[in-house]
Amino acid sequence: MSNATILDRFLDPVASLLTPEVAERLVRFRADADTQGRLDELAEKANEGLLSDDERREYETYISVIDFVTVLQAKARTILERRATN
Repeated sequence: MSNATILDRFLDPVASLLTPEVAERLVRFRADADTQGRLDELAEKANEGLLSDDERREYETYISVIDFVTVLQAKARTILERRATN
């Protein structure tokens, strides 16, 4: 089973707890400027093969968090779409 599938299954019960208002806020969520800047810096270094071991771990953590938030945002969108069609 893929990590995405595991994450998806884990977040199904969490998503069922979202109110429409929370779902809307979650869909609009974006990283702050400092966080995005650091992520961009690490991504550039990764593309150039210049990450230190500590930076690689940091970058992998960012990617894991992004995956988590992305799945949760998709579930929030589904909640909002269902609400719009009912």
